[in-house]
Amino acid sequence: MALAFDEYGRPFIIIKDQDQKFRLRGLDAQKSNIAAAKAVAQILRTSLGPKGMDKILSSPDGDVTISNDGATILEQMDVDNQIAKLMVELSRSQDYEIGDGTTGVVVLAGALLEQAERLLERGIHPIRVAEGYETASRISVEHLEHVANKFEFGVADLEPLIQTCMTTLSSKIVNRCKRSLAEIAVKAVVAVADLERKDVNLDLIKVEGKVGGKLEDTELVYGVIVDKDMSHPQMPKQIEDAKIAILTCPFEPPKPKTKHKVDIDTVEKFQTLRKQEQQYFDDMVEKCKDVGATLVICQWGFDDEANHLLMHRNLPAVRWVGGVELELIAIATGGRIVPRFQELTPEKLGKAGLVREKSFGTTKDRMLYIEHCANSKAVTIFIRGGNKMIVEETKRSIHDALCVARNLIRNNSIVYGGGSAEISCSIAVEAAADKYPGVEQYAIRAFGDALEYIPMALAENSGLQPIETLSSVKSQQIKDNYPHYGIDCNDVGTNDMREQNVFETLIGKQQQILLATQVVKMILKIDDVISPSEY
Repeated sequence: MALAFDEYGRPFIIIKDQDQKFRLRGLDAQKSNIAAAKAVAQILRTSLGPKGMDKILSSPDGDVTISNDGATILEQMDVDNQIAKLMVELSRSQDYEIGDGTTGVVVLAGALLEQAERLLERGIHPIRVAEGYETASRISVEHLEHVANKFEFGVADLEPLIQTCMTTLSSKIVNRCKRSLAEIAVKAVVAVADLERKDVNLDLIKVEGKVGGKLEDTELVYGVIVDKDMSHPQMPKQIEDAKIAILTCPFEPPKPKTKHKVDIDTVEKFQTLRKQEQQYFDDMVEKCKDVGATLVICQWGFDDEANHLLMHRNLPAVRWVGGVELELIAIATGGRIVPRFQELTPEKLGKAGLVREKSFGTTKDRMLYIEHCANSKAVTIFIRGGNKMIVEETKRSIHDALCVARNLIRNNSIVYGGGSAEISCSIAVEAAADKYPGVEQYAIRAFGDALEYIPMALAENSGLQPIETLSSVKSQQIKDNYPHYGIDCNDVGTNDMREQNVFETLIGKQQQILLATQVVKMILKIDDVISPSEY
């Protein structure tokens, strides 16, 4: 694209290959952008809530994913339009920051854009719409602080955390086991949490899965599970009070870094070389035995001779363990990762109450359990399921539950779900709109109307009459001045979300509103689109 001037000094733009491109400006460009973003939001709308539908996604290489997690669906979709990619980034931002609410934030952004389109058609400038939305989002965030409740919890009373995680899991495929999975997620987070600093390092929680068994067999292991087995089939399968040497050096003779060649022309020379190699192996094994190690975990492999020697010296070993797993084992057992045999000392050994090898079904698959560790700050959630898709979706669901529990430890404020928070914010925004004399009040009212799309989608996905259900709950909130009435998606018989124990984190809900508003403002300010014609 280049700028040129005609003979009268008037500027015009020269576009390279302009016969292959088209250009949209002004209101047409804004409508095109809004249509692209709404198309993405419409895809996720039916996945919202406990009765939301699942999507099946097929990758180019034939892998199939079934999920109703907004971030996963958008990550797997092949999106070309640049504005639609902004919606994908929006969902990803919510996932990175909060870990939950990835579907709701995209649906809310789509609703805000739909309302903005009506205002643009009425001649209101997009900047004034964006300013009105900014004001309304500030009102909503402040109102959420007002209607939020705080709850106290401790290691002895984890029920509030479990109830909130159950709300998150109720919209997933795994909702039939939501109580047990929520308990596992909360116990895992509490095990690695620093409650004094209100900090949780989710990297210390390893989520491992194995196809087979049933969802109810999912368990929490206070330690580390490694998808490996003992290096020799005759090594012991269970070691109590294990002292573990964690090595990143290989069980093999040292090799020079330069190119070398060894000429062996007699039997004596070959026997000397073999004895020297065997001596290296003997020294390595002896160093491990001398410091008191009863199990060796090595990042690298070792050949059959070293394996045979380890077995005869009664020193069980595990080989080819990944770097991340080694770090978790070191954290859990209180050991140190040793890069050279010369640095191996008794103080650097990790300690575990029980190390056992467990086999599954008839497939001869084996995994190593390292349990009852000296430092239980590293835990593993071991997921079972009937097929790979169930295991992967359960992993994603557990991730959401872990993030919610972490957010509650950081900030123990909650709002009630079922669309009650959105309806309450909508009422507050509509009441505040009258205080603004300019055209921004139209945008503020539109923001309030957009907030109602969330409870309306919940009602629609639950098989209820959306408009009738929403108007009934909204009038009930205004009449009783009680902000916790929401959509009864599970047909319990009451609209009181506090009574149903349907919670959401305050910071998650605030982040949804702020992120959606930011992206909508960005889209509204784009008024010129130059694209290849196939777009």
